[in-house]
Amino acid sequence: MTEEVLITAVVFFGIYQLIKIFTDFLLKRKIIKAGHLDHAGILEPIKQNQEENRYPTLKWGLVALMAGTGMIIIELLSWGDTFKWVKNYESVMPFGIELVFIAIGFLIYFFIVNSKKR
Repeated sequence: MTEEVLITAVVFFGIYQLIKIFTDFLLKRKIIKAGHLDHAGILEPIKQNQEENRYPTLKWGLVALMAGTGMIIIELLSWGDTFKWVKNYESVMPFGIELVFIAIGFLIYFFIVNSKKR
């Protein structure tokens, strides 16, 4: 079942990319034939603003720190007999705890970068 879905998604993505490349080519050719050579670069991919990712080391350092903290919390919870769901391998609660801590790492990074912009 999942292989069929994956194959279908890859085929449609490939078709989309081919159509996009062809239509961009036709549009660029039309712009150049009209004599607007300075506007021919309109379809060039927009470069992302470098300020968006000014502190990549800080971001991934915070995410790794918070992911490690989440794993430590999960391990500490598994020591006692109070939280039996931590040792239950069918439970998704440990994954939820880990994802929450990773999200907190991203949010801390977001607030730090926004405070630096001001």
